Amino acid sequence: MTNPLLFLVAAVTLVAIPGPNHLYIITRSIGEGRRAGLASALGVEAGTLVHVAAAAAGLSALVAASATAFSVLRYAGAAYLIYLAVRAFRSRNEHDAPELAPRPPLRIFLDGLLVNLLNPKVILFFLAFLPQFVDPDSGSVPAQIVVMGVILALIGLASDIVYAFAAGKLGAFLRARPAFRRRQAYATGAVYLGLGAVAALAGPGPRRS
Repeated sequence: MTNPLLFLVAAVTLVAIPGPNHLYIITRSIGEGRRAGLASALGVEAGTLVHVAAAAAGLSALVAASATAFSVLRYAGAAYLIYLAVRAFRSRNEHDAPELAPRPPLRIFLDGLLVNLLNPKVILFFLAFLPQFVDPDSGSVPAQIVVMGVILALIGLASDIVYAFAAGKLGAFLRARPAFRRRQAYATGAVYLGLGAVAALAGPGPRRS
C-alpha cells in the first residue's frame, strides 16, 4: 500500500460525507429504533465486505465492463428499494397500528446487505478508489485491496453506528408524538422510494454510496 496515512485520510473523508447508505440507516433507526439501525449498519457493511472480495477477485471489473450486467444490478437494487417502500406503506394497514411494526434483526440485516450488494456504484467506487493506493512492489495486489477494503468497511461501520445511535434517539422522541406516528409509515416509504429512484436514474460514478 502506498502512503497508508493518505489512504486513511481519504477513507475517513469519503465516509464522513453523508450518502444514501447513511440515509437508509437513519430512516431505519428513526422508524424502528436503534436496534434496527444497528442491524442495518451491520448488513450494509457486510455487503461492503462482499464488494471488497469481488474487487480483489476481479469480478467487479467484469460487472463494470458490462453495460448489461451493470444495468441489471442497478435496476435490481432500485426494485428492492421500491419493494421496501411498498412494505413500509402497507405495514400500517396490515397491523392496524399507528407505527411501523418492528422487524426481526436478521431480516433487517439482510435488507441492509441486499441494499448494498445491489448497488453497482459501490462496485465502481472500489474500482476507482482502492487502486490509487495499491503498490505492486509491496506484495499481492488482491491482498492489498482486501486490507484496504476491510479498513474502509470498519471506518464505515463506525460512522454508521454513530448515525444509528443519533437517529435512534431522535426516533424515540418522534415516535412519542401521535402526529409523527400517524405519518411514520408514509415518511419511511417515501424515503425508500426516493432512494430507489436515485438508484434507477443515477449513471456510473466512483463515489461510494
